[in-house]
Amino acid sequence: MNRLLLILLLFTMCLSGCVKSTDVVKQVNAQAIIDGKIISTYLKSHNLPEQHVDTTGVCFIVNTPGTGNDLYTNSTQVTLGYTGQQLTANETLGPVFGQTNNFHPSFVLGSVIRGWQLGIEGSKIQTGGTITLYLPSRYAYGPYPQPDLGLPANAVLVFQITIYSVTN
Repeated sequence: MNRLLLILLLFTMCLSGCVKSTDVVKQVNAQAIIDGKIISTYLKSHNLPEQHVDTTGVCFIVNTPGTGNDLYTNSTQVTLGYTGQQLTANETLGPVFGQTNNFHPSFVLGSVIRGWQLGIEGSKIQTGGTITLYLPSRYAYGPYPQPDLGLPANAVLVFQITIYSVTN
């Protein structure tokens, strides 16, 4: 009888350890609301138009549309220049954490952060064009801090991007 009670107690303890202590979907949705408010408040306070890529929460402003008839896929190679900053909760842009200066790297669009993929394709920016992307954290580095860049977890990012060439 004691063995049966002991086995039953151990079984109950094992099952109780399997219950999720956090609901990831709730956390992601809560962070999406926070990120959306940060971006929306910043754009409104600076009298900037809110242009969205679908319902993703990625916002963009086309500063210069560029010229051409470029099409984007995951295998498209883009040569670009960029400057990246964090958009803080108090509606200010943090220091530059990354920029290309006079060096213009090439990337396969499918290998960059999801916010760039959505923003570059969704804005229909062309060669020679410039765009400003406002990225919710889930389309940048998400809940993962980037200590080498000085970015905390769930950082909302702003990128100024110039497209120099597009190759399919």
